[in-house]
Amino acid sequence: MITVNPDGKIMVRRCLVTLRPFRLFVLGIGFFSLCFLMTSLGGQFSAWRPGDSPFTVRTEVMGGPESRSVLRKMSDLLELMVKRMDTLARLENSSELHRAASDRHFPVDRLPPGAGLMERIQAIAQNVSDIAVKVDQILRHSLLLHGKVSEGRWDQCEAPSDPKFPDCSGKVEWMRARWTSDPCYAFFGVDGTECSFLVYLSEVEWFCPPLPWRNRTATQRARKPPPKVQAVFRSNLSHLLELMGSGKESLIFMKKRTKRLTAQWALAAQRLAQKLGGARRDQKQVLVHIGFLTEESGDVFSPRVLKGGPLGEMVQWADILAALYVLGHGLRVTVSLKELQSNLGAPPGRGSCPLATPLPFDLVYTDYHGLQHMKRYMGLSFRKYRCRIRVIDTFGTEPAYNHEEYATLHGYRTNWGYWNLNPKQFMTMFPHTPDNSFMGFVSEELNETEKQLIKGGKASNMAVVYGKEASIWKGKEKFLSILNKYLEIHGTVYYESQRPPEVPAFVKNHGLLPQPEFQQLLRKAKLFIGFGFPYEGPAPLEAIANGCVFLQSRFSPPHSSLNHEFFRGKPTSREVFSQHPYAESFIGKPHVWTVDYNNSEELEAAIKTIVRTQVDPYLPYEYTCEGMLERVHAYIQHQDFCAAPGPAPPGARAPESPFILAPNATHLKWARNASLAPGAWPPAHSLRAWLAAAGRACTDACLDHGLICEPSFFPFLNSQDAFQTLQVPCDSTESEMNHLYPAFAQPGQECFLQKEPLLFSCAGSSSKYRRLCPCRDFRKGQVALCQDCL
Repeated sequence: MITVNPDGKIMVRRCLVTLRPFRLFVLGIGFFSLCFLMTSLGGQFSAWRPGDSPFTVRTEVMGGPESRSVLRKMSDLLELMVKRMDTLARLENSSELHRAASDRHFPVDRLPPGAGLMERIQAIAQNVSDIAVKVDQILRHSLLLHGKVSEGRWDQCEAPSDPKFPDCSGKVEWMRARWTSDPCYAFFGVDGTECSFLVYLSEVEWFCPPLPWRNRTATQRARKPPPKVQAVFRSNLSHLLELMGSGKESLIFMKKRTKRLTAQWALAAQRLAQKLGGARRDQKQVLVHIGFLTEESGDVFSPRVLKGGPLGEMVQWADILAALYVLGHGLRVTVSLKELQSNLGAPPGRGSCPLATPLPFDLVYTDYHGLQHMKRYMGLSFRKYRCRIRVIDTFGTEPAYNHEEYATLHGYRTNWGYWNLNPKQFMTMFPHTPDNSFMGFVSEELNETEKQLIKGGKASNMAVVYGKEASIWKGKEKFLSILNKYLEIHGTVYYESQRPPEVPAFVKNHGLLPQPEFQQLLRKAKLFIGFGFPYEGPAPLEAIANGCVFLQSRFSPPHSSLNHEFFRGKPTSREVFSQHPYAESFIGKPHVWTVDYNNSEELEAAIKTIVRTQVDPYLPYEYTCEGMLERVHAYIQHQDFCAAPGPAPPGARAPESPFILAPNATHLKWARNASLAPGAWPPAHSLRAWLAAAGRACTDACLDHGLICEPSFFPFLNSQDAFQTLQVPCDSTESEMNHLYPAFAQPGQECFLQKEPLLFSCAGSSSKYRRLCPCRDFRKGQVALCQDCL
């Protein structure tokens, strides 16, 4: 950044006033000469790399006699300018002295700055002249080297015909026509010659074989990975707050939340450390790019933080950052594309080239917006490093939407899917999609003293409505009038000057409250009421943790992408039967009541029962700081999508079956004497396999048995042997791409195996198929982890 002091501004202003047209002409010639110098060397200077001096040109750059001739002329012109500047400076000083003597309005003490300006201009011109001489010397040396290569190696700068590199000649043709389409090619030394094309395509990309005459010592020297450092739990989050940055309301909200929860994170780290018993944990270098907060993605959230906008995503991101930092990993946080490009080591340009250096991060956490940003800047390197990416995805991405070819052919393509990632790389806010990993967030945990105080301070007839935006209240008059018979209703609806008309007069509206004040309101209330939207937010868990009963509406028919605008375009076919399915299924009564709001009798009966019922504050373990730390630690330690072994080919038969039929002949389990699959996580011995009823998804089939569907076990079941051990009569067995396979088609007694590993899916059902479903157990209060997963 260039700063100009006031004296400098005065000197420039006086210079422009006092200089005569001829002097302005000479200065213009100087500026034009400098621009012409830089422009004429544009191709050569485009080879500049970060870390070089701004006027350094690498010796690999090729030049021609024309460039040298231009440089000589420019040098002569600049020397002439220096002489002219010297003469003008003397004339200027002389004339200023004469005017000063005859006009007392110009004191003599102001003369030195004016004269100094001319001296500075003279020095700049001299420096530019010196630069021109140096560039001329570099180009002479470059041409000498180029001449040697041309004389001895020109016959070897032709696209080789190598069957191992069938795309080489085509890529060279493309480079001839398009190498100027992206500045990144010049950054890597491409200058329009055949040799530069082949060097680039063999050493930067991988489409051509290495050139035998190239000195490949530098390219073959593998970058040594940094020494492994043991991760150490952290309890002081001050540095994390600095890493999170500032300048956006969203970031301010996240920092306040993190600061408020610091003590709870520290206590959770202490507990987890004791549980792990000093086991070694390697420190990972982690990049966190919050794509939806970038200006380039619109950042619609930050302006609405103080106006009742959704905060769920920011709650989750704040907790992800805290968990990673507390676990002791190295962290970088970006919320702009400029920061992202710098941290990735991406070359300048439009993303056509690979990264200039190996990706310096073991893991990258981002969202769908950030995924687009990374693909743009990583270019060809995106395919290589995408296995390190974790995508924070609130509502989940099912395999049928994730596989680009399959989604396109079968109508599952949306704006958010088709990335061909391992579905476990998508991380959700709630554990509703076993095909994805459950990331979650945390709610504030109360100690026993706080719980007792809350129980004693509850108002039996006080209710708080879940809805900060006035639009959520629209059309709820009848429902609110029923509630008003039994309860004093409170709201926290945002407004600027006057009360929103959607909020009835009998509702006590507190306006938008800061989080601590909202918590205090929940601690007094008996009931927290959902109006059906927003879906699956953090507020119901916070209310239950503060001793409230959560009342929500049952959806009939269930909401999905087929009948509800909110879910349309999302990469999931999931049906939502209530506003908060997790609260309904994993918590339930007496803390959560799900009723038909259109049935007045059912609604009133539920309210009367809730008012008479005493409930204690409750928070599921997986939403405590310790639960989240435990889960994120297990993922970092065990999930490796870069080195995961490929599944056995469809239909492959193992020498000895690892399965045995359970004593009641209802399901398969891993045989005790079977060797465990190396590297498998969760451990293979937690596998239980069931044949689901027709029309039943594996997600539901496993839950029916008190288990969780585990998609990483599908490869073990994707064989004819699994059907035979389960005593399923297969008249024929075929392998196809279908997200419902492996499955058994009962009418034709056909067994179908999965051909594409990315399509293994717990989700999905059809009345035609009985799906073969892999299930596992889970830790109490932690559905993401099996009993032996930690």
